[in-house]
Amino acid sequence: MTIQDAKEEIKRTVKAYHQRDENGKYKIPVEKQRPLFLMGPPGIGKTAIVEQVAEELKINLISYTITHHTRQSAIGLPFISRKKFGEKEYAVTEYTMSEIVASVYEQIERSGIQEGILFLDEINAVSETLSPTMLQFLQYKTFGMHRVPEGFVIVTAGNPAEFNKSVRDFDIATLDRLRQIDIEEDFQSFKDYAYQSSIHSAILSYLEIKKDRFYFVRQDIEGKHYVTARSWEDLSKMLYAYEELHYPIDKALCMEYLSDPELAEDFSLYYSLYQKYKEKYHVPEILRGNEVKDKRLFLEAPFDEKWSLLSLLNAALQEAFRTYAKEKSLHAMLFAFLKDVKVKNAEEQVGNKIEEEIRNERARLSGWREARILSSEEEGLHLSYIRGLENFSRTLKEEGGVAAFSFLKAKFQKMEEERQEKIDEAGKMLSNALRFLGETFGEGQEMILFLTELVKSRYALLFLSDIGNDTYNQYNQYLLLKDKQKSLQEEAGKWIS
Repeated sequence: MTIQDAKEEIKRTVKAYHQRDENGKYKIPVEKQRPLFLMGPPGIGKTAIVEQVAEELKINLISYTITHHTRQSAIGLPFISRKKFGEKEYAVTEYTMSEIVASVYEQIERSGIQEGILFLDEINAVSETLSPTMLQFLQYKTFGMHRVPEGFVIVTAGNPAEFNKSVRDFDIATLDRLRQIDIEEDFQSFKDYAYQSSIHSAILSYLEIKKDRFYFVRQDIEGKHYVTARSWEDLSKMLYAYEELHYPIDKALCMEYLSDPELAEDFSLYYSLYQKYKEKYHVPEILRGNEVKDKRLFLEAPFDEKWSLLSLLNAALQEAFRTYAKEKSLHAMLFAFLKDVKVKNAEEQVGNKIEEEIRNERARLSGWREARILSSEEEGLHLSYIRGLENFSRTLKEEGGVAAFSFLKAKFQKMEEERQEKIDEAGKMLSNALRFLGETFGEGQEMILFLTELVKSRYALLFLSDIGNDTYNQYNQYLLLKDKQKSLQEEAGKWIS
């Protein structure tokens, strides 16, 4: 199963386990809610997809690496209490609440959300002292005498034995209480995720050309060499940071993330070329619609350079589409606030209303952070909303509060005009890129590849759905018609033969 398929399976499982009957009880009893066991090589994104599911469903997430726990921290510490049985009183051993179970209750109190996921990593490498308690936990969700609250779905993960010497195979009794999902590394799934997560375009372009470099683990006389999806994602974040600071990006930096000298050197060289292609192939001029005279430069380029050009054009467009998506959401939030002020006839108290909304939004954001139900993108949006309100408040104070609502309305309209200018610019960039590719390569494989990669991003799909683009529609319709004609010809060929 691919990592994206596994994510969907986790999401479906959580929704199914959280179904309730007419009496409010869970339709699937707790003891029948089998924990999920994600089995797959390290660094492919098992933890990441669990976090994404929790964010998307807006539920709690508690994560533990179970190998970091002893028997005492997992099931609690023993203490002596006295109990009466019949006519006699006895000293009995009881246990404090498990650190894991206690953290679940604390998270519920912080967030106010009753349901969630308890994620336990490296569960097949658990210490021998904990092994006897795991069977009870996997079926009944209890550590010692204390049960995980109802509404929390158990998701576990582990690595195959070849990646971890501490791994032990589960016996049949344990496996019979789990739903095992075997996950394999898959570049296509990573690419789909990468477009939504803004993985650096140089990395995507490189891996598209050299897919075998996406994930591997090998050993030679010098030791272990490995590269994982996590390696590429973490390197991507550092590339953005170094670019912003104008620091050099070389083999030494790449080796800190890509634990293979040959690959690190190969990627660092490609990255240098990738940056040069931006100027060599006049990417900014193409997007501005300026005429590029020497078409032979593009036609005679090797495939890897053509692909790099397509990637550079796509990267610039995706950035414009991401900006559109963010500003659309921010515009909707600010508009809703101003509309609410007007509906409540609070135009005269707009300054106080802004200050009140800033306080409320900060409180909401604090709660969401505690619950860990916000993605970094969503958190950034709410911070932008607060900054927008603060800007409104500051402007009102500078203007002395005269005709406050009308003044803010005019300021909001100005912001909207600037947003529309960016939308127009993004549309022109898309049209210019498509015209250039059409005039240079016709409707060949370059155009097909570009259109295919373009719409893998939800930001591009949102822009095309909301705004549309005549040039895109023209080329897309032509290629769809071409595909249909090819399919009909193939079908006719089958009948003739």
